[in-house]
Amino acid sequence: EKSLSAHFKELFQTLSSDKILTLTILVSALGYFVDVFDLLLFSIVRIQSLRDLGVAEAELLSTGIDLLNVQMAGLFLGGITFGIIGDKVGRVSVLFASIILYSLGSIANGFITTVTQYEFLRFITGFGLAGELGICITLSSELLPRHLRGLGTTFIAGVGVLGAGAAAIVSDMVDWRTAYIIGGLLGLCLLAMRLRLRESHLFRKMESEEEKITRGNIFMFFKNGSLAKRYVIVTLMGLPIWAMLATMITFTVEFAKDFGMTELPNTGMAILSQNIGTALGIVGVGMLSQHLHSRKKAITVFMLLGVLSVVVFTGVRADSLSCYYLMCGFLGFGIGYWAMAVQTGTEQFGTNLRATATTSLPNVIRAFAIPATLLFQALIPELGVTMSGAVVVLGAWLIGFIALALTQETFHADLDFLEK
Repeated sequence: EKSLSAHFKELFQTLSSDKILTLTILVSALGYFVDVFDLLLFSIVRIQSLRDLGVAEAELLSTGIDLLNVQMAGLFLGGITFGIIGDKVGRVSVLFASIILYSLGSIANGFITTVTQYEFLRFITGFGLAGELGICITLSSELLPRHLRGLGTTFIAGVGVLGAGAAAIVSDMVDWRTAYIIGGLLGLCLLAMRLRLRESHLFRKMESEEEKITRGNIFMFFKNGSLAKRYVIVTLMGLPIWAMLATMITFTVEFAKDFGMTELPNTGMAILSQNIGTALGIVGVGMLSQHLHSRKKAITVFMLLGVLSVVVFTGVRADSLSCYYLMCGFLGFGIGYWAMAVQTGTEQFGTNLRATATTSLPNVIRAFAIPATLLFQALIPELGVTMSGAVVVLGAWLIGFIALALTQETFHADLDFLEK
């Protein structure tokens, strides 16, 4: 068997021999970079933007939760819509449509004057961004050899998650309106890079089949017990990720106040610390999966680390900025299995439903932020901010472990099959 270094060497040789494939992987990574940039930018500028719009201090938390949930609803509906289009029309078509919608919506965010406008445009940008991660992983997985798929996803997600760092830096240099406009312009630049992308050979093969094949039919997940089981299991496996992000990271200031910190952390720095940890975790879980030849074993290790990080975060209750940012990084490291979970979803479904599944899955997972934040908000009067967060997130981890135990190993799975 090849060593890990030999696999990396083969990946680089494969990419160097095919310029279009290299462009596809690079554009996919930058697409996820823009995705993360926008999603985390809202968390960073939440308080500043709402204050500028005239929201009272007492309503910053509740209004922020409303806006976050509207954005997640957009991601949920966009994930389903773009997934269906990806299977019916093609993977590359989605990459054009999604980035155009996101870019225009993000630029418009820079000109809002009311909270209602903010809600509408967060929905639109969320809807547009929904097509990025799932389609990128679907396309790269169908183009790369099976033993290199995990490394391709690791590269895409590892580069993409750095978008949070860019969001933190940009928001520190310019005002929140300009930051949104910059995000939209990044999307338009990415659109130009996508003009040379080619369609997946597995998708073209499916199109050429003489037998009529049902493609992108979301209702097949409800009619077929096996499909439904696979879909629900992968979704629940990723549940803890956004339960944690939507509470402990997004509402950093509220947690720090509850910890009794005299000097409150900067939300941008907290998110940057978390995403540095996530980037390291993505690389770590990808390399571990490649070494063990197993998705499940690598994900298990990082889920255990994720539980430990939440226990430490809520139990220790940092009293200094350096300690707080370090713990945010630890939280991020534990959820580094995010991309590998999506990869597992990609490998479980046939070509005629793969884009529908892979594009909707991460956004359904993200949509769990809605019940997570609502439950978090409802528990605060009785338990306080910290304990409410701990109950919600640790409960999500319990569900995630049950789902992981039920999921199937897909490291060596052949993607050349159809769902009948």
